[in-house]
Amino acid sequence: MNLDDIIENFNYLDEWEDRYRYLIELGRMLEPLDEAAHNDANKVLGCASQVWLETRIAAGDAGSPVLNLKGDSDAHIVRGLVALVLALYSGQPAATILTTDAQDLFQSLGLSAHLTPQRSNGVRSMVERIKTDARAAVAAHA
Repeated sequence: MNLDDIIENFNYLDEWEDRYRYLIELGRMLEPLDEAAHNDANKVLGCASQVWLETRIAAGDAGSPVLNLKGDSDAHIVRGLVALVLALYSGQPAATILTTDAQDLFQSLGLSAHLTPQRSNGVRSMVERIKTDARAAVAAHA
């Protein structure tokens, strides 16, 4: 599902219970991560739940690196948060990822105020991991 559709659907829901259900549904729709990708190299440190992110780098326009991401979690709501973060960043040029602030999205959806501190830290850890991969891709391309 693309980010614009997710934002539109999210804003349509008034009750937070419905928004949490929608997050869980986003997680269920997440493309499965191969079992082999559930490894220490892909594990995101700093998350209370287990989270794995797999990054594949492809050449975009003019050969600039594009990050294609897959992810998974062992917790339903966190898996939905993974889906939201992937909708924001996956398929984007590395340079764009470095200038895109996930916090803006989470605030616009009201999620910042409704996530536990542990989940907020986990989201920050996921975003930092993606940005680290983007910085490495940019450096390798230079």
